[in-house]
Amino acid sequence: MDKLSGRDLLLLALLTLFWGLFWPVMKIGVRDFAPMSFRALSMIGGLLVLAVMIRAQKLPWRVARQDWAELFRLAFFNMTVWFVLAMYGVKLLASGKAAILAYTLPIWSAIWGIAFFGERPSRRLWIGLVAAGIGVLLLLGEELMHMTGKPIGAACMLGAAAVWAYGTHLMSRRRLQVPITVITFWSLLISLVICGALVAVVERDQWVRWPDAAEWAAMLYNAVVIFGFCQLIWFRLVGLLPPVASGLSVMLIPVVGLFSGMVMLGEQPGWQDYVALVSILVAIATVLWPVRR
Repeated sequence: MDKLSGRDLLLLALLTLFWGLFWPVMKIGVRDFAPMSFRALSMIGGLLVLAVMIRAQKLPWRVARQDWAELFRLAFFNMTVWFVLAMYGVKLLASGKAAILAYTLPIWSAIWGIAFFGERPSRRLWIGLVAAGIGVLLLLGEELMHMTGKPIGAACMLGAAAVWAYGTHLMSRRRLQVPITVITFWSLLISLVICGALVAVVERDQWVRWPDAAEWAAMLYNAVVIFGFCQLIWFRLVGLLPPVASGLSVMLIPVVGLFSGMVMLGEQPGWQDYVALVSILVAIATVLWPVRR
């Protein structure tokens, strides 16, 4: 895809690294702490970071009245539902496995594109989808055989990926003429209101202590790196590439999540992890390798 400049490719590489590290970091954060309470505190920090960026760039805060319905849809599918399902999924699963299931994103994007938006992926993208699917299956490995023991966690992550994929389609087709940073700020605020209500109802009995140092550090990583950088770059990428292609372009993230989880949480890679890495690199190449004209 020749829509990505050298700067965009650098940002994609940083996005892959930072979002890959996010999964073991988040696992550390929710291992002994209520998951949505953790996320809500991270979102408050993210709003502060985004507010500073908007003020520094002198961007307009205002969203026209007729655009709020679309903004709410974008927030609901790209953040709110994704946040809730992903947080409980990573609480119940190993961080690497949760990341792998989350990045079935391009497969769901293809399904929704064909079913609802009349898309027909090119042969090149179909090759990428097959390669991505093989990589996901290999990375899951024996976990598939034991998935019956953790059905809720697996269902949460697959549901999160499916909803996020639909939100990616909505984001790529948005008519909202507002800077990405402003869209992200208001979407995050809408999500915080909804998730905060959920926290008050579901997790109030778990408010027994303040976060410890590791949990505060994980929240800071979420607020600054994920909301202040990764979310913005992802929305930019969605605007440059079709939904399936944008999903394939970030397929290296679960590999980074898996291997960083091995380093940070003591897991060991197997041969299937390395073969899966090759498959996922093939999937990414179908998107990023220049098209011969």
